[in-house]
Amino acid sequence: MNDSERVVIVGGGLAGLAAAAALGDRGVPVTLLESRPRLGGRASTFQDAATGQWIDNCQHVSMGCCTNFRHFCERTGLREFFRTEPVLHFLAPDGRVNRFAAGPWPAPLHLAGAFARLSYLSWNDKRKLAQGLKQLARTTGPDTGQSFADWLQHAGQTRAAIERFWTVVLVSALSESLDRISVSHARKVFVDAFLANRDGWRVEIPTVSLEELYGGRLTKWLTDRGVEIRLLTAAESLDVDADRVTGVRLKTGDVVTGADFIVAVPYHRVLPLLPEALREHPALAGLSRLESAPISSVHLWFDRAVMPWPHAVFVQGLSQWAFNRTMLAGRTPSPGEPWYVQVVISASREVTERDSDAVREQVLSELVAVWPAVRSARLVSSRLVTEHRAVFSVTPGVDALRPAQQSPLPNLQLAGDYTQTGWPGTMEGAVRSGYLAAENVLRRRGVSARLLQPDLPVARLSRRVFGLKVPRTK
Repeated sequence: MNDSERVVIVGGGLAGLAAAAALGDRGVPVTLLESRPRLGGRASTFQDAATGQWIDNCQHVSMGCCTNFRHFCERTGLREFFRTEPVLHFLAPDGRVNRFAAGPWPAPLHLAGAFARLSYLSWNDKRKLAQGLKQLARTTGPDTGQSFADWLQHAGQTRAAIERFWTVVLVSALSESLDRISVSHARKVFVDAFLANRDGWRVEIPTVSLEELYGGRLTKWLTDRGVEIRLLTAAESLDVDADRVTGVRLKTGDVVTGADFIVAVPYHRVLPLLPEALREHPALAGLSRLESAPISSVHLWFDRAVMPWPHAVFVQGLSQWAFNRTMLAGRTPSPGEPWYVQVVISASREVTERDSDAVREQVLSELVAVWPAVRSARLVSSRLVTEHRAVFSVTPGVDALRPAQQSPLPNLQLAGDYTQTGWPGTMEGAVRSGYLAAENVLRRRGVSARLLQPDLPVARLSRRVFGLKVPRTK
């Protein structure tokens, strides 16, 4: 491989993979360095010693509004391993099941019937909720530093609406408590997912493990396009000479040289790779002030089927989402093989401070309250897994801390959901950052390529009712 053309990408998470796919697909020589034994970053898998099964470190789902992640999956052949859920199952505190699905009307009326049928909100709650959504959609402009919890109080939202709607949606989407979420990022979730386009709300769930997605199929797709992947290759630092990166120094002492470099590691690992003089650059100063939020998963294996749907959303309790991983895989276990259920708990700081057995027992009690079959089933095995730095926290004012993909060094790009993408810490944000970094690399080489995909179109009625504008691609 010619070093005068090579692009070296440090980090094999979604941001690095998106950049590698975009560049490799255009014939650019790419070397991707990953410190771990498999690709995927925080969207990765490990093997559980007790069951021998592959466990995703967290259940990663996408939505219809995630246009760049969908494009990435379609381009690389991964799209067929996601299923789109036509109905969401919300479990009310009294155990009633609320089927949440779109009606035949255009956005934003497509979900009006679904909201109206929510059994756990009164008509006054729903009236206030409708007013709040309209007010939020019309709230534009720069981030004022106000938390979304304060915004909701000023917007006159009822306690039930806050606890049973706003919190349920936002904690799952952003993995933060409402007092630590900026108004602009809360608005992003509700406008893109629920108000702008009738397909934005649809949840898309992988049907195979993340290891199968990124470890097998995507690896082959990349290598078929000339991308060199080096696993178990940890970067120590970047070598810089005359304001240009000349190579990546590995922990083994070896140096990988190239023409352009993309650092696609989590935000807290960026500064240690850089020379000391660059760490204090104003464009990167905000990195040290970013914060993280954890996400936990309780993995449960039962001796029989206990959950009748592929997923469920808990409106109240410690559990937030439950995924029937056996059903999602589209298979029936062979005799003696357990049924696998995964329960996700976002913004799980409370969980990290508790005994894992106590967390498991609380989750089981919440499952029993909904599905009595859990009580008679035998729990074959269980495991609590926490990704302590699952996402960066979208606190008020956070966007001012996020760096651009173009670093102060001309041949160094940054890629990661924490960079300036216009999105919070999601798979969509990670892919966007990778595409934007790749665009910059190509532009430096005289190639003008628009890799970033447009958002879903804003429905005409949504523009009229909420004053939403046709989005401009970054």
